[in-house]
Amino acid sequence: MLYHYIYITILLILAVMLFACLARAIKGPRIADRLVSVNMMGTMVMVMIAVLALMLDEGYLIDVCLVYAMISFLSVVVLSKVYIGIYEEKRFKSENPDAGDEGGMSDGSI
Repeated sequence: MLYHYIYITILLILAVMLFACLARAIKGPRIADRLVSVNMMGTMVMVMIAVLALMLDEGYLIDVCLVYAMISFLSVVVLSKVYIGIYEEKRFKSENPDAGDEGGMSDGSI
C-alpha cells in the first residue's frame, strides 16, 4: 500500500514537470530550447508509463513505453532536420539576396 502512494506522488511530480517543459516548448526563445524540451517531455512520458506499469502490474505497458521511445526519438530527429533545413535556407537567402526564387534550398540544390 505504501508503494501505491509513492507511485502516485512520483506521477504527480512528473506531471508538474511535464507542464513546465510544455511551457518551455511554447515560450522558448530559441529552437534548441524547444527541441530539448520536446525531447524531455518524451522522456518524462516514458517514465510515467513505466511507473504506471509498476503500479498497475501490467507488463504490456513496458512494450508501449518502448514503442513510445522509438517514436519520440524519431520525432526529435525529424524536427531537428526540419529546423536545420529552414536555417540553411534563411542563411542562403541572406548570403545571396539577388538569387531570388531560382536556386537555393527550395529546389534541392545547395
